[in-house]
Amino acid sequence: MAELSNVLLITVDDMNYDSVGCFGCPVDDVTPNIDRLAREGVRFNNSHVTIAVCQPSRSVLMTGRYPHHNGARGFEEIDGSVTTLPEVLHRHGYLKGIIGKEDHLAPREKFFWDEYIQTYCKEQGWGRSPEVYYQQTLRFLQRARTEGRPFFLMANSHDPHRPFAGADDEMFYFGHHTTADRIYAPEEIAVPGCLPDLPDVRRELAQYFSSVRRADQTVGRILQAVDDMGMRDDTLVLFLSDNGMALPYAKTNCYLNSTKSPYIMRWPGRIQPGTVSDALVSGIDYTPTVLDVLGLEPILDTDGTSMKRTILEGAEHDEDIFTLFFKTNNNHVTHRALHFPMRCVQNKRFAYIFNAWSDGERAFLNESTEGLTFKAMEAAAQTDEYIRHRVDFFKYRVTEELYDYVNDPHAKHNLIGQPEYRELLDRLRVRMYQYMKQSQDGLVDDFYRRIIRGNGLDV
Repeated sequence: MAELSNVLLITVDDMNYDSVGCFGCPVDDVTPNIDRLAREGVRFNNSHVTIAVCQPSRSVLMTGRYPHHNGARGFEEIDGSVTTLPEVLHRHGYLKGIIGKEDHLAPREKFFWDEYIQTYCKEQGWGRSPEVYYQQTLRFLQRARTEGRPFFLMANSHDPHRPFAGADDEMFYFGHHTTADRIYAPEEIAVPGCLPDLPDVRRELAQYFSSVRRADQTVGRILQAVDDMGMRDDTLVLFLSDNGMALPYAKTNCYLNSTKSPYIMRWPGRIQPGTVSDALVSGIDYTPTVLDVLGLEPILDTDGTSMKRTILEGAEHDEDIFTLFFKTNNNHVTHRALHFPMRCVQNKRFAYIFNAWSDGERAFLNESTEGLTFKAMEAAAQTDEYIRHRVDFFKYRVTEELYDYVNDPHAKHNLIGQPEYRELLDRLRVRMYQYMKQSQDGLVDDFYRRIIRGNGLDV
């Protein structure tokens, strides 16, 4: 017997974890609706998506499998043999809907959507209209009530994905500027530690935070539709971002700003309002968790495990997690899918990253290099030695990176080569090999040859 009828998953696109007020953002009044949701449920301080790019991140959420287990390493369809969360819910009579980012779960037939609502078009506000999301959510919930069916709704804001509110590249993408009710000025925002404080960096971050504020409004309007339908008390709400912001050292990488996600759950009558969890959790746990709390059969051979005890009892979950990156999208910046294989093992404090692609010659390229920020960094690098180092490191990396995220959350001090960390480094190297071997990662032989055998480690 299912314990709960309805599930609402709300995602925002490319929102950094520390862009949310309740996760420590100092920008004034940027996420009042998300902050309120956290006060009404549980906030996870150590939640990560498994891969920091849109389509594969969402494919992991909906399958509970690593990208190399579900087939969507980049912007591909999942394998036909992979069971999805909506597929199981379909067998149990759920009404299933997706609003926005619908093409980022493919192929369509594997997800059994009853409502498949596109918002990335002029008529629907390019996925950036809070009112559109209210109306579409309300219409879906009315159908669920009329048909007398429990529902699963995935509502996906396109904010704060590029182009940001008021940015010049809105003209390239949309042919016009979008509107937002709160436009931040450069002096009102906070520059994350992974970026230098330069005028054009502040200018672009102000546009980004204006988009964050609009995304928060969208979240608020979706939740208002639930309240207006009188469905709050029997709906489990889950909120998260699919990956970090589309700026250097964040999205499409394996850093803290890449995978850490502002994960919140509200479950009236079951989750104590205002709960804060420090448990380490991962995106591969989403599908197993939803099926477990609904009392439905689990999907066999998932890589994730249920967080139900963590949610209800405050139990710890993972000691460490495995995150990955494979390749970028084919767009007007990259002109083709570019492969930059990266792997990361991290616990609550330390992170070890393996950059299989780094050879000192090949340069990293993604949409983060498109905007004002990276161009400003490159210009400043001509006269500023530290910024030149940050630009060069972002472009070329090194094979191995090790960070203490408690003291260095923005990954500015690579600890590789420091003798006092050698024992820790070797443990994390071995742990990464175990993850890669267990998950049949295609990089495992290369990693063994270069890192395990190359450092004389015993596995």
